[in-house]
Amino acid sequence: MRINDVIEANHLSKYRIAKNSGIPYMTLNDICNGKTDLANCSARTVYKLAKELNITMEELLTPCMEERPSFDIFKSNTCHRLKTMGDIEFLLKVLEEDEILFYYNKKWYPECLYMLAMVDYLSRIHNVPLCSKYDELRKMKLEKTAFPSSIIVAALVSKNDTIKEEAIKASIPEFIQFNIVEKDIRDVQ
Repeated sequence: MRINDVIEANHLSKYRIAKNSGIPYMTLNDICNGKTDLANCSARTVYKLAKELNITMEELLTPCMEERPSFDIFKSNTCHRLKTMGDIEFLLKVLEEDEILFYYNKKWYPECLYMLAMVDYLSRIHNVPLCSKYDELRKMKLEKTAFPSSIIVAALVSKNDTIKEEAIKASIPEFIQFNIVEKDIRDVQ
């Protein structure tokens, strides 16, 4: 998510962000205008800016990074975000910011489908109607089943593929429909 998009979407002013965050206005202006690369800013600056924009540091820095985080890290960060925000606020934020299409347009299909599964699951458990905007995406499925690394390691170490089969059976339906094995979105440290 690009910083200028976040500022515009939330109807914020650079002056207010600078004042509230303690980041010098000229620094913020240079970041927004591309004169200063956010990836080269101090962690403190990135933290203050992310906090003021109410997004994670990862979300703020992702457009600056060449490499995308591993899928396990993405899932962990998403679950932590859910835990911090709460179900309904998380659901609203994902839908308002159209994060599902954001990842789809980047061709980050596992992330796109994970977010869609999360939205569908939260909608089901809170009796919220599904957003029909994503009906076409609901027809998609990852070619290869995405297992958590812990399941892959356990299956390799034990030389027992029934671990994978059991994980699939225990998966939340909204996730496994996209070939994503996820049994507990709330089990985060």
